[in-house]
This record gives sequence, C-alpha cells and structure tokens, in this order.
Amino acid sequence: MESAVNPKAYPLADAQLTIGIIDIIQQAANYKQLKKGANEATKTLNRGISEFVVMAADTEPLEILLHLPLLAEDKNVPYVFVPSKQALGRACGVTRPVIACSVTSNEGSQLKQQIQGLKVLRVRLVAMTGRDETRRFLK
Repeated sequence: MESAVNPKAYPLADAQLTIGIIDIIQQAANYKQLKKGANEATKTLNRGISEFVVMAADTEPLEILLHLPLLAEDKNVPYVFVPSKQALGRACGVTRPVIACSVTSNEGSQLKQQIQGLKVLRVRLVAMTGRDETRRFLK
C-alpha cells in the first residue's frame, strides 16, 4: 500500500514516527486539545492556535487538503502525513476516517514536552529525505 502513496504527501512519517504521532493525537484528544477534519485544522492555523498538523496520505483526492501544508508553512507550524486516514480517525477517538487534524496549544498543557519532541523528529525526517519544501509539488 505504501508504494501507492501520492508523492505530494510529503513529509510522510515512517512506521516508528507514525506510532509516536498517533500516541500524541490520542493524548491530545483526551486533553481536549485536538481539532478533527481539514476545515477545523484550517481554522486553528488561521487563528494561530495550532501546534502541529497531521494529515492522511491516503486521502482521495489528496488535493482537498493540500492547502494545509502551504498555510502551515506560512504560519511556521510543523506538519506531517501519516499513511492511514482510518488509523488517524481511530486515534482521534471517532469511528470515521479523519483526513486531517490539528493539535492545539494550551498554556498548562502536559503535552508540551511531547509535542516539542515530535517537532524535532519531524525536522530529522525532512533532513533525512533531503526535500525541504512542498511548494514545487503543488504547481
């Protein structure tokens, strides 16, 4: 299935990073620091309360959420793709597939440390693949 992933879904998390992302999303859902769906993720980015954006690489068509990487880059918010929208939905605590979600900021959050660690891992992922921007894929 991974061979069928759209090359526009960049950066795509590997298996280990995906597990870490899913874990943080589950915790964010428990702490009410999670917005589910492309529209709500867009709103959090526009309002400046987003810490991290996660999108599903198996979204069909993928173009319905490719505005999020551009917006996230403009707002300096890290983003990453995970392979499965079904797994993302389960992590968000819903039975339906979720194509995008946003972990929101909170002053006294216990997730702050984990989100910082995830941001570092995301930077390493981008550095390992050698591609440093998505804009050339969106033309």
